Amino acid sequence: MSVINIEPCLLDASCEQLRSDVRCFLAETLDGMTPAQRARSWMAFDADFTRKLGEAGWIGITWPKHYGGRELTALHRYVVLEELLAAGAPVQKHWIAERQSGQLLIKYAPDTLAPEIIPRIMKGDCCFAIGMSEPNSGSDLASVATRARIFGDGWQINGSKIWTSMAHMADYLIVVARTGDRGDNRHAGLSQFLVPLDCPGITVRPITNMLGEAHFNEVFFDDVYVPAMNLIGNAGDGWQQVTEELSYERSGPERYLSSTQLLLEMLEAADPGDARAEIELGRVVAGYGALRQMSLGVAGMLATGKNPSLAAAVVKDLGANLEQAIPDVAHSLFGGREGLSHDLVETMEYTTLAAPSFSLRGGTREILRGIIAKGLELR
Repeated sequence: MSVINIEPCLLDASCEQLRSDVRCFLAETLDGMTPAQRARSWMAFDADFTRKLGEAGWIGITWPKHYGGRELTALHRYVVLEELLAAGAPVQKHWIAERQSGQLLIKYAPDTLAPEIIPRIMKGDCCFAIGMSEPNSGSDLASVATRARIFGDGWQINGSKIWTSMAHMADYLIVVARTGDRGDNRHAGLSQFLVPLDCPGITVRPITNMLGEAHFNEVFFDDVYVPAMNLIGNAGDGWQQVTEELSYERSGPERYLSSTQLLLEMLEAADPGDARAEIELGRVVAGYGALRQMSLGVAGMLATGKNPSLAAAVVKDLGANLEQAIPDVAHSLFGGREGLSHDLVETMEYTTLAAPSFSLRGGTREILRGIIAKGLELR
């Protein structure tokens, strides 16, 4: 049987200096934000904050210098992400673009799409959404029905997508579509396209969640035309590209830090000497420590050019479990108690309602465990 080996990773002095710089920037930029506002973190859209972060040079810091990047390591990037999330920064506008879409364009469209779009991402000028899942496919991406066919000197797309985070606010959508028959290989015949969301024929329908907010969306394509250059990479290579994308999506610290503000409020509110609180909160903090080392280890794998897809699936699955357990701990320790601070109550309410989505984004629990089982040769 195979094993999943995530080697420990240490940060050097340059990473820690970067951490100090980012922390000072955030202390000034986020001054006055409430814990409940910070709890929204990477699901919160703030164009002004993203612009300031871009001006500071902390979006796309690993990207090539000829696009305007700094060519720092994946570990430097990890430090920036960790500080942003720990501080509860509103990062949604650039998050998907910086995490995966930009890297996809740099690798598979380096001379066509990347030169125009990558500098805009780094400045915080554009927002991306991901068009993978479909109403009748769920997390089974190989069964997508959205089709793209050659039309004139470009491509025409028809179909629909669902769970497209922030599509109602985004400028671009990376769309996975079938361009050929799959035959005996269900992963064959898929391609990816860069689709501007202001194209004629696109309808975006927000999905209101339990918070009364819109984060996910349905997106419909009715004879949507895109130029030939908007094909990312080669036709038929979509599955390989999607697999790489998902390793980026599942490996970051956002996969265990989404409930951090609620944990901080609980630590602040807990009575000294309360043995039950010490045990419950101690378990959560210990879980954070373990997941942080695992997540950092995945960043180390990226920094050395290794494929972290299996390890990232483990981190994502365990991280979602921890994130979703934190509201339960909060209600167990503080539910019904009088005299609680407004910050704790508000943060608890928000996180409780947001937590069910934590095991949906980036792949459902069932899909992730299937990936892990296959990687361990258990099926």
